[in-house]
Amino acid sequence: MENQKTALITGGTSGIGKELAKLFAKDEYNLIIVARDQAELDTTAAELRSSGISVQTIAKDLSDMEQAKVLCKEITTPVDVLVNDAGMGVYGLFKENDLERELGIIHLNICATVILTKHFVQQMAERGGGKILNLGSVAGKLPGPWQAVYHATKAFVLSFTAAIREELKDSGITFTALMPGATDTDFFNKAGMLDSKIAQDKEALADAADVAIEGYEALMAGKDRVIAGWKNSLEVHAANLMPDSSVAHSMYEQQKPVEQEQQNQSGN
Repeated sequence: MENQKTALITGGTSGIGKELAKLFAKDEYNLIIVARDQAELDTTAAELRSSGISVQTIAKDLSDMEQAKVLCKEITTPVDVLVNDAGMGVYGLFKENDLERELGIIHLNICATVILTKHFVQQMAERGGGKILNLGSVAGKLPGPWQAVYHATKAFVLSFTAAIREELKDSGITFTALMPGATDTDFFNKAGMLDSKIAQDKEALADAADVAIEGYEALMAGKDRVIAGWKNSLEVHAANLMPDSSVAHSMYEQQKPVEQEQQNQSGN
C-alpha cells in the first residue's frame, strides 16, 4: 500500500468524477475524494474500498474559495494525479439568473481549479512528475445561450490547461483536458435544466462511464485533450468553421426550453 500512487478527485461522488474514481481504484491508486456531502462521500468510499485501496474523504464546498485553500493545506499525502472534476452550471437567461449563483459557478469551475492546480503543480514540479486532468467541455468551444456563464467558464478551463501545459512541458507533469458533451449525469437536474431540449433527448446523452474511460486513457497517455464521443468532435470541428454568432444561435436552439419550442410551433 505504501508504494501505491495517490489520485485526488474533486466531485468524486457522482457522474464522471465517480466513474473516474472507479478506474483509478481498479488500477490500484489510493484515492482522496472531495465533495460537499459527507454521506455521499461515505457511500462512495465504501464502494471504492472494495477494490482493496485506501480512500480518504474530505467534505468541502469548493465554490467557497477559503474552503478550497484549506483543502490544499489539509492534504499531506503526496498527490500523483489531480482530477479537477467538480463543476456546476445554472440554466436560464443571463439577465434573469441569480448573480450569486453565477458567481458561485465561476468560483467553483474556475477559481477552485486554479487554486488546486497551483498548489499541487508546485509539489509535482519539486518531485519531477505528475498528472493533472481538468474537466473541460465541448461547451468551452461553443458560446452557450441559456448557460452563458457555464460555457464561458469551460472556455477558461481549456485555455488555462493548454497554457500551463506549454509552460511546464519539460517538467515531467502532463496536463489533459477532458471535453465531454451532454452526458447522463445529475448535472442537468442540479442546473435546473430538465426542461431543455438537450436534457430531454435521452438518446443523445453520453454514458458517464464511457466518457470517464476516454478521459482516463487520454490522461494516462499524456494527451493534451480529448473530445469524448465522435459526434461531439464533429460538432466542435464544425463550429470552428462557423462564425461565433451562428454557433451561438445553434446552441440557443439546442438548449432552449421544450415548452418554448412547442409554443413557437403552435404559433406557426
